[in-house]
Parts: sequence; structure tokens; C-alpha cells
Amino acid sequence: MKAKNYSTGSVTSRDGTVIGYRRMGSGPGLILLHGGMQAAQNLMKLAAALSDAFAVYVPDRRGRGLSRPFGDNHGVEKEVQDLEALMAGTGARDVFGLSAGALIALRATLELATLRKVALYEPPLAIDGAPSPMAWVPRYEKELAKGDLAAAMVSCMRGTGDPSIIRMPRFVLVPLMRLAIRTDAASEARSEARDDVPLDVLIRSVHFDARLAAQMEGTVENFKAVGAEILLIGGDRSTAYLRAALNALAGILPNATRIELPGLGHIAADDAGQPERVAGVLRPFFSGDVPFRA
Repeated sequence: MKAKNYSTGSVTSRDGTVIGYRRMGSGPGLILLHGGMQAAQNLMKLAAALSDAFAVYVPDRRGRGLSRPFGDNHGVEKEVQDLEALMAGTGARDVFGLSAGALIALRATLELATLRKVALYEPPLAIDGAPSPMAWVPRYEKELAKGDLAAAMVSCMRGTGDPSIIRMPRFVLVPLMRLAIRTDAASEARSEARDDVPLDVLIRSVHFDARLAAQMEGTVENFKAVGAEILLIGGDRSTAYLRAALNALAGILPNATRIELPGLGHIAADDAGQPERVAGVLRPFFSGDVPFRA
């Protein structure tokens, strides 16, 4: 088995939920919040790319891996409290969030005064007049209730993914996902010692991230007075509603810079994407106290 290149730790959130994290590197603290159908394991290449300049903390958001279950009354407030505990426990003041993780980081700018800089990669924020980012959720929930995890995964991927995924027919994708789930479950490479979260658990966790997105719907105007410096990142291959959300935030946030990365889509920061390119814009943004310029 390949040796770990990280250490682990944990903090306790306000409601008593333990939030575990992976840590690598040294320097100023930086927290990476993963998105839906992900866990800390999905951002390790991004963490490694940043670990030469930062002490990088990658939590398993609650309900996954090193962290305890979602608990009662799960929602965006609980996730912000988890981030608050992570910041207090690690001393980190800078945060990167991907997708649902970006929604949490965005909401935290209203509540956590200790935040210094926040980078958001394509938060699925519903904007008036734009297509709904959550139109796929009812089908996902129906398939999840039937126990068809492969179909539920495809519904999520087609709703949030890049055009190349959307164009693939369901009759091709669903069998592929069934195979992926079986292969993941049988994999000898994953073990308790590696801290990785099984794919079936990640598919079910999307139910809770969909709830976060619903709670954040229609809140863009709330961020007019945010003081933290914000970097808005997206790819030009991502779906239109994700670009619309970033453009709306760029027009609202008083201290924001908008960057579009050519050739990239929604999962660019994931280990399966091009995390080194994302790290290339995060490093100068989070380094130093001078205002960032793209």
C-alpha cells in the first residue's frame, strides 16, 4: 500500500460533531472544502500542489470519512459552524471551496469575521432569470429512494457536469457507473488505513448538498457588504448556470476578482481534473497581503 503523504487531525463543531481533516505542507493555513459526491480524497492533488507554500487542511465534510454523521437539522448553518471550528482549531484564515463547498465558504463570509481571503470555484447558486442549478435533484432523489445508485449518480453528473458528460446517453453512463460502484466496493486498494470514502456513500451524500443549494437559493443580494477579498473561478466548459452565478456574484461582491480558465469544467480542482492549473491561480491569490490582480 502506498504510504500516506498527509497527517490527520480533527476538531469539534458547535453541536459536538467531530470534523476530521487531512493536513500537508507548512506555512500559512489554507482550508480546502470539497463539493458534492466528494470527500477530502478528491482534493489531494490540489493540496499537494499548494503544500510548498501553505499548511493545507482538507476536511471530510460531515457525513463522510474522518467526520461524524450529518446529524439532526443539517444545513448550511451547520456547515458554516464546522468551518468555524476548523479555522479555530488550525489557525487558518483562508478558504477555497469547490461547488457545494463554495456555497459554504460564500455563506461563511457573512458570519465569520476572521475570514481573510476566500476563493470560490463555481458555487451552484440559483440566480433569478437563470436556469435552475438544481433541476436534476427530483430525479436524483427518486432514483436514490429506489436504491438505484448508478442512475442517481448519472442524474447528478448530468445536472452538474461538463458538456462532454451531458452529451453521453444515459444508457451508456448508467452501466458504466454500476461497474464503477462495484469496482470501488471490491477494491483492495481502499482500506480503513487510507481514510477514503466509498463511492456509494458519496452518492448518498449528494442529498444533503442539494439541501444546501436549496437553502442558498435567491441569496445573492445578501453579499453586497462582504468585506473579505474574494476570487471567483470558473471554467469556460462549465454549464451556463454556473457561469451565470459567478457573473452575478462578480457584480455584487465589493471586493471580488473573476477568472475564467479556458478548457476547464466544473471538476477541474478534483484529482480527476486539472488541479495544478487551479493551484496556479490560488497560490498568488492566497500569498501575501497585497490585493490580488488576475
